[in-house]
Parts: sequence; C-alpha cells; structure tokens
Amino acid sequence: MSRSRHFNYTLTPTRLNNAKPKEKAYKLADGGGLFVLIQPGGSKTWAYQYRMDGKRREVTIGRYPEIAVADARDRHSEYRSMVEQGQDPAASKRADEAERKAREALKADEGQFKAFSLKWLDERFGNKSDGYRSQMRSLLDRFVWPEIGSKALEDVKPAHVLAIIEKRRDTPNTAENVRVLIQQVYNYAIQKLLVETNPALALRGVIEVPKAEHHRHLSESELGAFWRAVGKQGAHPSTTAAVKLLMYSMCRKVEVLRAKWTEIDTDKAQWDIPPERMKSRRPHRVYLSTQALELLEVQRALTGDGEYVFPSAFRAVVPMADATLNHLFKRMDFGVSEFSPHGTRGTAATLLREHGFSRDVVELLLAHTERSQTAASYHHHELEAERRKALQYLADEIDRQAVISAAGNVTQLKRSA
Repeated sequence: MSRSRHFNYTLTPTRLNNAKPKEKAYKLADGGGLFVLIQPGGSKTWAYQYRMDGKRREVTIGRYPEIAVADARDRHSEYRSMVEQGQDPAASKRADEAERKAREALKADEGQFKAFSLKWLDERFGNKSDGYRSQMRSLLDRFVWPEIGSKALEDVKPAHVLAIIEKRRDTPNTAENVRVLIQQVYNYAIQKLLVETNPALALRGVIEVPKAEHHRHLSESELGAFWRAVGKQGAHPSTTAAVKLLMYSMCRKVEVLRAKWTEIDTDKAQWDIPPERMKSRRPHRVYLSTQALELLEVQRALTGDGEYVFPSAFRAVVPMADATLNHLFKRMDFGVSEFSPHGTRGTAATLLREHGFSRDVVELLLAHTERSQTAASYHHHELEAERRKALQYLADEIDRQAVISAAGNVTQLKRSA
C-alpha cells in the first residue's frame, strides 16, 4: 500500500535564530513545502507552498518565534491533509478570518440581516456537519448578503427578496433554496421577537421548481455488469473494496469512506457507525454479510495498522477522498451513463423490495429517519434477523448477477466468433 511521504524536516530553532536578513527576502526550506520567509526588515514568517488544480498556491502560518517549530509542523500536517482531501488551506483560512470578522460585526450590530443570519447559523445549525453549514453560508454569501446583508431586519421587504430570487430564475432550484433560507432566517427572527413579519413567506411558488430527479438505480442485469466492471478499472485495491462495501452495506459514501476499524466487530459480523457520522445523527448498525467479512479481512491485511478502513493512498492518516469514488464511477463503462455512488443505495433497496423484503426492513437498512414517532421507536439493533438476512441476500444476488453477466458475455463472444 502506498503511504504518505515522510519529510525529514531540516530547520532548527538555532538555525532560525541565527538567520540574518538580506537585501532581498529569501526562504529557508523545512520540507514538504513548509518554509520560513525572512524579510529584509528581519521578520521571519512560516508559510506552506502547495499545488492545487494545477496551480502553485501558498498559505501563511504565522510569525516565528511566536509560532514555534513544532507548532508550524503540526499546522503543516493539517494543511497537507486538507490538500489531499481537495480542500484549499488558503481559502479555508480566508473563510475562517471572514467568519471571525463577521462575528465581531454581529456583536456590534445584531439587528442587521447579515449579523443575525450568522447568529441563526450558529444557534440553529451548530450540531450539523461543517459541510452542511458551509453550504448554507455559501448561499448567503453569494446571493443574499450582497443584496440585503447590510439592511436592518425590519427594512427587508418582499420586493427585496423577489429581486434576489428573480436573478436566479434560470436556476430554479437555487432560487427556491435561497428563498427558503431567507424564510428560515426570518422565522427565527420572529421567534426572537425582533420582527413581526416574514418577507419571504409570500413569495413561495413565484419560481416554479422542476420535479426532483432521483439518482439512477440499476436493474439486476445492469448490476451484474456493473459488478464485473468494478474490478476492471485498475483502481487501487482499497478503492475497489470501498465500492463493494458501499453496495454490501447500503450506506452513504461518506459513511463508508470514514469507516474506522474500531467500529467493526468481525466476530459479531457487525459495523456500528456512531451518530456523529450519520446524516440522521442517530447510531446505525450494519450487519455484515459473508462477502463483506471476506472483503474486510483482505482490507485489514492492507490497512489494519491504521485508523481508517479505507485510508488515502497518499496519506494513511486521513480517509480516502470522496472524489476518488466519484472519479471511478465516472470512468466505468458498463452500458449505463450517469451512475453515481449514491445510486447504489437505490439499487440495493429496489432489489430487496422486489424480492419480498418489507419496507420497514429496507428503511432501517438505509438508516432513513422516520417521521412517525411509532416507527422512529425502532433502535439501530432492532429487526436484526431480518436485516442480516436481507444484506446476505443482497450480497448473494450481486454474485449471482455477476455470474449471469459473465456467462452472457461469453455467449456473445462465441456467437461473434
């Protein structure tokens, strides 16, 4: 297995203390893109240089000696991990700084829309994932704050909201998402007794939103072709294994790729995912089929000395990036276009329902949150026998369809000959 490159850092406090300024700024390299920039005035600043999207970029870490050597290297490790996962450290730092300044503004004037919407994000979505909160903030930052961010809450009228969503008419889903976002901010402002009316509520339906398109799922014959194609892509063994566990477990991509060995008990043939990693924020138990256990046995031989079941091929201490599976799915040619990792859930669910497994069992396998309080009383360990049977049936049926697909391919070759 490929592992993260080890850097032999070269700088020491003595060398940094003895480094003298020159007529022009110059760099002292420490390793792995980490360096200290020494200015003519004598200041010494840690920075990290990296490549992203084919471009060379740079992010400042801080002044030396305020940022000690060990602290700079810790931050360097964090930034390298971010780059590996497709995140830009410089952009993240700018966003953090912008949020810090915004929060300072919040204290100064909570009555402004931007300041209050930041408060709303913090208080109503503090328990949500960073990714979800970032999506919400991005919508506000791109479409709402430039238009009404500086206005007092009570000064925002329906006409202002209408102007915002009309600009997005060509992208109706975005327009409606923005309108709903503003509506939710004002719902909270009403609860806080800051305003009495909601300027976005009356505009519901102004932009007609097309019917949602669900992720494409595979028929049984397509499933067999897909399964055979997975192993023919020349992908890293961990990537191939992650795709297979995605189907075997019926979990979401992020839940599979962040799986840790401490969550898996092969003796009991179960995988317990903690609530903080679930979309529903409830614990979820996956009963492992024989095929899943065999897959994990091989995977443990590859990665069992690390934290993650599916670590990055470039840096073992971080999980595989989401984009890795996305790219694999995009390049697979098995007769179905636009099949995504999320489509594996619908494929498995449809197959099980068509073969007689109940809706309750399938919904529990998918870890869907029930609206009904009675249905929600099911805990992650209930209906164990039915769920074990369903996931084993799923794995066996995948094998069977792969065999049928292979036999059909051989028959076609014979006929062609």
